[in-house]
Amino acid sequence: MIVIAGGTGFLGRPLAAALAADGHSISVLTRTRSGTDDRRGPRALSGSMAYVEWHPDGSTGAWVNVIDGAEAVVNLAGESIAAGRWTSRRKARLVDSRLNATRSLVNAIAAADKPPAVFVSASAIGYYGDRGDEALTEASAPGHDFLADLCVQWEREAMRANTPRTRVALIRTGIVLDPSGGALAKMLPPFKAFVGGPLGSGRQYMSWIHLIDWIRLVRWMISRDLVKGPIDATAPEPVRNRDFSKALGGALHRPSLLPAPAPALRLLLGEMAGPLLLASQRVIPARAQESGFKFSYPRLAPALQSLFAGI
Repeated sequence: MIVIAGGTGFLGRPLAAALAADGHSISVLTRTRSGTDDRRGPRALSGSMAYVEWHPDGSTGAWVNVIDGAEAVVNLAGESIAAGRWTSRRKARLVDSRLNATRSLVNAIAAADKPPAVFVSASAIGYYGDRGDEALTEASAPGHDFLADLCVQWEREAMRANTPRTRVALIRTGIVLDPSGGALAKMLPPFKAFVGGPLGSGRQYMSWIHLIDWIRLVRWMISRDLVKGPIDATAPEPVRNRDFSKALGGALHRPSLLPAPAPALRLLLGEMAGPLLLASQRVIPARAQESGFKFSYPRLAPALQSLFAGI
């Protein structure tokens, strides 16, 4: 059995479905009661998936029973970074939702008689901060902005689970491409309305990954016993924002001519405009490539064409 915390989100849902299709039994830890019959336990779906209610406040509860004896635990829990302006209160919630959920899982793993062999815990390429044209790998130092500090704390909390019985792998996720959600879904409306274009100067690097490759990478991290520590979940060929915009426009048969000036983005979105839209992160998935992982979509144009075929 594989346990997924945050398994009802943009990344968690397709990952859970893919792992279930591989033949694994899946237990999804969820804050809501959707998918459960009553307080007696989870309701199995198609004989391979169940939902378990939990309250990730840093403590444990009855849900820890699904951790004991699990093959693997995947931690994707945390409030959406881009769901609202970064007020002081919201930034505190972004931190707490990640650290408390991770702390709850780490404590459950430590208390298990038979802990999982692997704990795959989410992180993000925000770890690196705004680094211009510098090529970044897992060996690079962290940045110094809010997202970088959050990722450092998040990874440190997850690494407490690292023992001879449980290896910890940290998935530093870039911009995951799929029109069903995430950053790409937010980019589509202006392009479809013929007003899409580069953000700010357009020179900043975007490190992206096709959803299919992200799922394949998590499955690979679970199955490879020697994979541990940070793994960059990005395609081998990051691109500048202006080139990304041009490729997206081409895939949608739309122009990419109207830039969104940086001052306007900062006025509209506040502090998060910098780290999420204007920061440059040229991330290379060195450890995945060195360990033999092969990307299905290493280049941007074919990746976007696969997502918008027939448009």
